[in-house]
Amino acid sequence: MGKEPNDEPNDETSEGLNQLFEIINAKGDEGELREIVSRSSEKNNHKNHEDQS
Repeated sequence: MGKEPNDEPNDETSEGLNQLFEIINAKGDEGELREIVSRSSEKNNHKNHEDQS
């Protein structure tokens, strides 16, 4: 029995879950929430740039 590709969490899922926990832990702190969103945007921009190469 081989493992299916979706049996193990991938990096994108892990990053998404980490971001969700950060948002929950921010408890409405606007500055912290903006920082989380900014980091996420930077990662997505970097990833999109790599995908276009």
